[in-house]
Amino acid sequence: MESTGTVLRALRGAQKSSKGVSLYSRYVNRPAGRLLAAVAHRAGLAPNQVTLISAAFTFAALAAVALVEPSWWLGAAVYAGLAIGFAFDSADGQLARLTGRGGPDGEWLDHVVDCAKMILVHTAVLISFYRFGELPSEAWLLLPLGFLFTAVLTFCAGLLREQLGKAAARTAPASGGATAPVSRIRAVALLPADYGVFCLVFALLGAPAAFRAGYALLAAVHALFLVAFLAKWFRELKALRAG
Repeated sequence: MESTGTVLRALRGAQKSSKGVSLYSRYVNRPAGRLLAAVAHRAGLAPNQVTLISAAFTFAALAAVALVEPSWWLGAAVYAGLAIGFAFDSADGQLARLTGRGGPDGEWLDHVVDCAKMILVHTAVLISFYRFGELPSEAWLLLPLGFLFTAVLTFCAGLLREQLGKAAARTAPASGGATAPVSRIRAVALLPADYGVFCLVFALLGAPAAFRAGYALLAAVHALFLVAFLAKWFRELKALRAG
């Protein structure tokens, strides 16, 4: 069997484009996923099995948020579970590209897990606020619902933009234009919208006021990104029709 080093070198050549990817995903999550993908390959795991491992870490961490009283040790455990789950989420796609064992079923399963994660993470925060939070006002219970709306709308609109763009590309003539270099400024600007950065706020569970403030700040940033993304995606799809 190939050594881990050999597999890692092969994985480096099977990476997706870094366009539209934040610095965290590019320099932290993808390399971590690459290592996990190499280990999974040597263990004989299939990409779908890696997806389910990702789900297990993520959902266990979110169940803890909803069921266990907030504390510093809980925050550390939840952050670790979410970060590891996110790394495995990167590993499944890398493993699929390496082995050629990907397919519609794997892509479907990956999106189902992502959608469930998105819904459950804010639902868990809402439950934690209701059960354990000494909230300054009951209006704080609306915050996770608003964040959930923003996250789901961004996910669905982005996924639909991708699929409609692929459909248009299949019917449009091929473009010979050069690919624009990946912008470092854009990669930095996308950091607040990166799920890996979002996971960091759970490390503050031991300080409820700080957690609420960090969570509220991220909710506001994600709402601003949603407006910008919707405008951008609409313009892009309109341009495809005009072309």
